Amino acid sequence: MLLLTRLAKPGCCSPTTSPRVAHAALGWNRFFHTGDAHNVFGAMPAPDHRQCSELLRARTASGDHYGSVCLVRGMLGRGLRPDRLALAAAIKSASALPDGGALGRCLHGFVVRLGNAAGVAVAKAIMDMYGRRGALTDARLVFDEMGCPDAVCWNILITGASRAGYFDDVFALFRSMLACGVDESMPTAVTVAVVIPVCAKLRDLTAGRSVHGYVVKTGLESDTLCGNALVSMYAKCGAGGITDDVHRAFSSIHCKDVVSWNSIIAGYSENGLFEEALILFGQMISEECLPNYSTVANILPVCSFMEYGSNYGKEVHGFVFRFGLYMDISVCNALITHYSKVCEMRVVESIFRSMNSRDIVTWNTIIAGYVMNGCNSRVLGLFRRLLSTGMTPDSVSFISLLTACAQVGDVKGGMAVHGYIYRHPVLCQETSLMNALISFYNQCDRFDDALHSFADILDKDSVSWNAILSGCANRKEHIEEFAKLFCEMCRKVTRCDSVTILNFIRMSTFCGAKRVREAHGYTLRVGYIGEISVANAILDAYAKCGQPQDADTLFRNLAGRNIVTGNTMISCYLKNNSVEQAERIFNQMPEKDRTTWNLMIQLYARNNMSDQAFCLFHQLQCPDTVGITNILLACIHLSSVQLVKQCHGYMLRASLEDIHLEGALLDAYSKCGNITNAYNLFRLGPNKDLVIFTAMIGGYAMHGMAEEAVELFYEMLTLDIKPDHVALTALLSACSHAGLVDAGIKVFKCARDIYRVEPTAEHYTCMVDLLARSGRLQDAYSFALDMPPHMANANVWSSLLGACKVHGEVRIGQLAADHLFSMEAGDIGNYVIVSNIYAADEKWDGVEHVRKLMKSKDMKKPAGCSQALVYSQ
Repeated sequence: MLLLTRLAKPGCCSPTTSPRVAHAALGWNRFFHTGDAHNVFGAMPAPDHRQCSELLRARTASGDHYGSVCLVRGMLGRGLRPDRLALAAAIKSASALPDGGALGRCLHGFVVRLGNAAGVAVAKAIMDMYGRRGALTDARLVFDEMGCPDAVCWNILITGASRAGYFDDVFALFRSMLACGVDESMPTAVTVAVVIPVCAKLRDLTAGRSVHGYVVKTGLESDTLCGNALVSMYAKCGAGGITDDVHRAFSSIHCKDVVSWNSIIAGYSENGLFEEALILFGQMISEECLPNYSTVANILPVCSFMEYGSNYGKEVHGFVFRFGLYMDISVCNALITHYSKVCEMRVVESIFRSMNSRDIVTWNTIIAGYVMNGCNSRVLGLFRRLLSTGMTPDSVSFISLLTACAQVGDVKGGMAVHGYIYRHPVLCQETSLMNALISFYNQCDRFDDALHSFADILDKDSVSWNAILSGCANRKEHIEEFAKLFCEMCRKVTRCDSVTILNFIRMSTFCGAKRVREAHGYTLRVGYIGEISVANAILDAYAKCGQPQDADTLFRNLAGRNIVTGNTMISCYLKNNSVEQAERIFNQMPEKDRTTWNLMIQLYARNNMSDQAFCLFHQLQCPDTVGITNILLACIHLSSVQLVKQCHGYMLRASLEDIHLEGALLDAYSKCGNITNAYNLFRLGPNKDLVIFTAMIGGYAMHGMAEEAVELFYEMLTLDIKPDHVALTALLSACSHAGLVDAGIKVFKCARDIYRVEPTAEHYTCMVDLLARSGRLQDAYSFALDMPPHMANANVWSSLLGACKVHGEVRIGQLAADHLFSMEAGDIGNYVIVSNIYAADEKWDGVEHVRKLMKSKDMKKPAGCSQALVYSQ
């Protein structure tokens, strides 16, 4: 006898009945005390038992769950009892309603009180209702009361456990089902379709293969439901032989439906087999299986990754339009995502305008598309339009908005988003949104705000820790904070991931080679050296710390390499001008990208190997801005205006509109002696930034056109372009060579006070040279003495010493020489200059003194030196 028939009389409760069921039964009348039930039931003319039961079942089948439970209330009020199937339908409707938990228990209690549910169908409906609500204990009580549960009962229980995330219970129930030995209770295709996805979620390929073995043994392999589940499981487990396992499972399906094709297409796509996924899509259409919105959502991301993805995407778009799938919001959202990835925002806007209805995913997708394509200025306007629709933005909306604010440096806008988040506590619980807030503050160089946002995260994940560590790793002054946070993360997080290790390596670069070696050792201990990205980061760190030997040792011992590995090593040798070693790596690389060629061209150009640089450059079919910039350096070494003009012509034909490349071209014209072309290029340029102005000022300085340089500098200021230390150095150098003392002094004084640029050693050197060249040697000497000690380098005193020689100033020359000798005791040229200063003033004692100093240091003037050392007369 079932649990549902234990009560013989209304109002009685069996000792085995759950107290919660009895309590729910008492609340039946209160729950259904609504006028709707009477209105719905009253609309029926002279209803009878059968008619009401049929109507109740029909309403449940059509999805009118509220109408179904209202109807059962009306029936009971008139003394009409629904039949078993109708009662099962009412319970199903109760489980589908938002407050169906309490309602379902009321129905269960009612059934027990009336003893009117001896049928298995009602018991299954009650089990399913409890399973959907996560009340697995109650579902198991009903299951245990059944004398001989069939496969459907087992499936309901297994499905409930899977839905609740009790995966161990799923496997235990599956094993019990197999062990019962009753044919009616053996696993079916539905059972397999429930258990196999659990294997996929756990990435448990062994368990999945075991279930597959049962499927083959029982002949279920050709079943569509089983086959679809197996295809999806093998794809998600990422089995090494995916092309074999997935294809075998797919081929075994006797009647392939749209889900079968979607599963295998999605599987190939998830595993990076994009070309194969496109081929399958074509086969699907050729076999007259009409794709649905899920197919489109699976195939469009594949198109985005293909070489001619834009064309493939347009074909899919045409298919969508022909078969009317464009009416589905999810399809339109997928199209917007695709066209955003292939940088066709006009098509994105067209699709967006044509949509009759939009959901929050639509708005988030187009906003993310604008951010992805750098159209950040339009993001805020689109976000305002979203707000005007009355929709509530979610965390994804604000993540895109913060990304846009970070890219344009809109601190005020990002902080406004931050304020909105804190006014809505629900958003503060979104860890991903708080992580985006940290990244925003990091990009805007506001580490303290990032740290406060990090502290406010309630549930920190590894992304949270990596985001704040990344903010620390960008600045040398945050080394102590990084160490503190890293240690705290190690205590609270089970295991660091590769991103954490990359941050650790980047921070160690600031601390020198010793710390990089320690980071290398730590990476070996935690087992991440095998990841190519981590190995490449260590190589780069060694290169930046000037340790090519350590980088080379690591490189030789690496088991796995990629193009980035080779490029990193070439970049390392580029920093040390090691041409032969770089050529060795270049020749050994099985694959090369544009960066590889550009690095080698730059290496040859830097080392005055113009023939080799042009040889490689000619092998590039479509040079980019970096390649042109590098070859311009070789043109400068050759002083060839004609070659510079050829590069200029290529830029115009290829529409390479890059402001930094324009600056390099302007600099090349200047250094090759054609200041006229440089000026014309400067004036014709539509966009002028600090780089362009600096290049033109430097060109004027190089050609001795100091007045033009000063005039251009003040023109730059009128455009509200703030100078940096490079621009100031170029201007001071121009003033120095032209003797514009007052202008130079004015610029130097304004550097800190007005332009907010802290003077560098180069600025001080230019000022000393400016004063000394104009004959104000005492002022120059005093200026050098007033310099910060760490900036008073040999260049300053060497410049002053050279001016003393020109002006025949012995006393200041001797003082400058004393400073210079203490810094560069081994430079014979300095001694020669001092000796010549003494000789020009006929101070032969001084000449003899210098001669003795040179002998004591065992110095000899190299043969062929143009400067003559006068010993005596």
